[in-house]
Amino acid sequence: MSTLSPPAPLTAARVRGRRRAEAPARVDPLGWIVGACVAASAVMLFLVPLLWAFFTSLKEDRDITAFPPTLFPSSITFEHYSTTWSSMDFPRLLMNTVIFAGGVTILALVCDSLAAYALARIDFPGRNVIFVLILVTLMIPGQITLVPLFNLVNGLNLLNTYGGLILPRAADAFGIFLLRQFFLSIPRDLEDAARIDGASELRIFARIVVPLSKPALLTLGLFIFMANWNDLLWPLIMSTDGSLATLPSGLASFIGQHVTDYGPLMGGSVLAMLPMFVAFLFVQRSFIQSIASTGIK
Repeated sequence: MSTLSPPAPLTAARVRGRRRAEAPARVDPLGWIVGACVAASAVMLFLVPLLWAFFTSLKEDRDITAFPPTLFPSSITFEHYSTTWSSMDFPRLLMNTVIFAGGVTILALVCDSLAAYALARIDFPGRNVIFVLILVTLMIPGQITLVPLFNLVNGLNLLNTYGGLILPRAADAFGIFLLRQFFLSIPRDLEDAARIDGASELRIFARIVVPLSKPALLTLGLFIFMANWNDLLWPLIMSTDGSLATLPSGLASFIGQHVTDYGPLMGGSVLAMLPMFVAFLFVQRSFIQSIASTGIK
């Protein structure tokens, strides 16, 4: 029968080591100051253009063209916002942009998630080859596909329609890649238990995988929505009569060959940024969570 040996006596060195381990980590004041300055500089680097656009939209014309330029307006006016709202039919452009960007986002999330689940969880012949081919499409510039897509949409009589604007962007190689990598990090035990209970693959996908992938889906949705919200070229090509013009094309109308109307341009830019700002506030917690979870194994 074995006996328990008495604990070793606490020596002075062990006591000092234990106290050192239990003591809170000391913060280097110089390192903290340098880190705070770098972070503040980075924040200002991104905020100054936004603040400049906002304050310019509130300036009178004489202040916008004054030299030397100033950040703050000498007097505040909202005339540029009213000009933007009326001259470029802002409500119609906003509706077209919301339908276009929102429709592409919803449809792309559905198609990308289904394709990513099949590539991550279903074993079928040629799965890796298909995944590699999808990754290869990321190396093809989007401008190369504009003419073939235009001919395809025109041949299907979808030109100048929301369907022709949205359907060609129903899937995205980057979205499939991102979601596939996220799905691979989900433990298979939950899916195996569901299969034992008789659940189908579609039910497993909808009831288990999608709820667990909410941070990745919201992050991808934000990326897709933002990219299509700011897209100028695609709506111009797929809308030959201007009926489906979006906010970027409306803002481009204030930029002339020789003269640029900076006041309404900045006012429209601020109004166009507001929905994106609200969208980011809505998903910021899930966005940060998805970034943090990429390092968790």
